[in-house]
Amino acid sequence: MQLVCPAGNLPALQAAIDAGADAVYAGLRDQTNARAFPGLNFSDAELHAGIAYAHARGRKVYLALNTYPDSTRMAQWYAAVDKAAEFGCDAIIAAEMAVLDYATRTHPAMARHLSVQGSATTAPALRYMHERFGISRAVLPRVLSIQQVQRLCENSPVPLEVFAFGSLCIMVEGRCQLSSYVTGASPNRHGVCSPAKFVRWEEHDDGGRSVRLNDVLIDRFQPQEPAGYPTVCKGRFDVGGETFHALEEPTSLNTLELLPQLASAGVAALKIEGRQRGVAYVGSVTRTWREALDRYRASPADWQLQADWQRSLSAHAEGHQTTLGPYHRRWH
Repeated sequence: MQLVCPAGNLPALQAAIDAGADAVYAGLRDQTNARAFPGLNFSDAELHAGIAYAHARGRKVYLALNTYPDSTRMAQWYAAVDKAAEFGCDAIIAAEMAVLDYATRTHPAMARHLSVQGSATTAPALRYMHERFGISRAVLPRVLSIQQVQRLCENSPVPLEVFAFGSLCIMVEGRCQLSSYVTGASPNRHGVCSPAKFVRWEEHDDGGRSVRLNDVLIDRFQPQEPAGYPTVCKGRFDVGGETFHALEEPTSLNTLELLPQLASAGVAALKIEGRQRGVAYVGSVTRTWREALDRYRASPADWQLQADWQRSLSAHAEGHQTTLGPYHRRWH
């Protein structure tokens, strides 16, 4: 299985490659990708340098063009496809059919991966995208059980990539309406959930903090309580007189214990989420998964989950908690 790791900037790309990533995925400094945070992503010169660094070490770079443009801005996405081909990216990761169609017609030799935001969760959907746009891989949404992943691997016309570690998304992968309801800015078309310009932190006399998104109170944190980036889905709400994480816990997906099952199912690639995270996160998480994958490859029958792997991953998880998420369901 290929290990695909996030690169929010050039140092993170280099850290991922040095720690053992087989491929990294990156974005341009515009709204063509779903992590358009200020200070994040790549200039043209940095992307050139990152691709050269990866290719010199036999690794790959995928360019995320995974947002949905409106009809007046299609030219920007088309130009990004052209840039990916010109710079020598090994694949683009796209969801919008018009973007995939343009890439198919103008750069047929460049590999096209269907983004998680394409929301293909059935074999017929995967077949359509393969027949119509020649996708060579699809990234599955984080809403499927392990049994559903196994069945898709049996019936998919293309290799499949699954999220292995990082933040969860309980919505239709990047097309959530919660943030746009509160801010008026589409998470997808603006390339970010909870845009930073709408975030307001308030310090309290007792050392605690509150955070608001466009003046809507999202959460209050006690002194010394870890506070993650504020998103509506992971806020605390008063429901029936009780205040709790009503939609989603601030926790990270961690499927390391499922590695043998994912491998036997035929999963082609494991994706680490976190282009918005720093170099320390990228390097540590990549090294842990690299070691686990190498041990499995060397002796699948003897592979065992190591406690130090889990401790290392938990240290980088939201709220220092991890979950199997929808991979593990009592019902199927």
